[in-house]
Amino acid sequence: MSSLQLSLAALGGLTVLAVLIYNHWTARKNEPRQADPLREPTPSDIEPILSTELGMSPPAASDPVLDDSFANLPLPERKTQLDALIDVIALIEVEQVVSGDAALDALPATRRVGSKLFTVEGLSQDTGLWDGLAPSRRYTAFQAGVQLANRVGALNNIEFSEFVVKTQAFADAIGGTVSFSDMLEEVARARELDQFASTHDAQLSFTLCARSAAWSPGYIQQHAARLGFVPGVMPGRMVLPSAVQGMPPVLSITFDTHAALAEDPALSAIRSFALSLDVPQTSREDEPFARLREAAVLLSQAMDGVITDGEGQVLSESVLDQIGLDLQQLYDALDARELSAGSPQARRLFS
Repeated sequence: MSSLQLSLAALGGLTVLAVLIYNHWTARKNEPRQADPLREPTPSDIEPILSTELGMSPPAASDPVLDDSFANLPLPERKTQLDALIDVIALIEVEQVVSGDAALDALPATRRVGSKLFTVEGLSQDTGLWDGLAPSRRYTAFQAGVQLANRVGALNNIEFSEFVVKTQAFADAIGGTVSFSDMLEEVARARELDQFASTHDAQLSFTLCARSAAWSPGYIQQHAARLGFVPGVMPGRMVLPSAVQGMPPVLSITFDTHAALAEDPALSAIRSFALSLDVPQTSREDEPFARLREAAVLLSQAMDGVITDGEGQVLSESVLDQIGLDLQQLYDALDARELSAGSPQARRLFS
């Protein structure tokens, strides 16, 4: 074999080797980033999003960052659920005291009227307050109600008629007499409330996109956990819990459900996920937008991502500032209507 042939063979071998190395490098570069199996969240990992700057006390050094039970969280204040501001309410008078067991047996099988929540409350003989029905209690009167509106729409004539039928059946079963308001007036009130709600609803969502390498589900979950997020009920969802037990989460993270349910999630490549805030569900005093913004910045920095509006447009600081100002005006409008964000009425109306 001549020296030329040897040179060509060597050159060919080097070319093949270079191709193999390049392909291996490309494959490694495109692999989704994985969670660090040796790195677990610690109290020192909690970033300013959970600091006293946002009105929250930092956890003690000896306390765990995450606690799936949330057993130590304060409970929400118990208040009557029905409210004339967002409900049609029918009073049911009874001649004799009715036991809670009898009232519960008289309730309809479903607690919905169309797409609206149907509720019955009793006037407690012991406390003189309206409360949810419970066994072994005694009631001197009742009130039934149905929501005027929710995110599905306003109460209509058919739903009002169904409300009348269900309420009358309950009243008959307990020997009560019920009084109904005018259907046309209530339906008109429902439409007006629905119009207000539709123009003052806001569900903010930032999309974090990977700059280079994609992320695995575990990589996202690990970084989110360091900011206090915990797994949600649905696969591909994490939530930042409220400081009050039983309240809606402050923020949520959602990513591809199929990736979360994959046989080997580590091989699933995710290039973006949504960080969201349901504005009417959280009180403005909790500064949810500041926490949303801070979480987006911290995650984008730690994960080599960029914050966009979901359509690929990068959100600048000035745009985020303007969103914050617009949000304050929305809060003011909700307050003026006595539907303050985070209130029981707002949570029900915007659901």
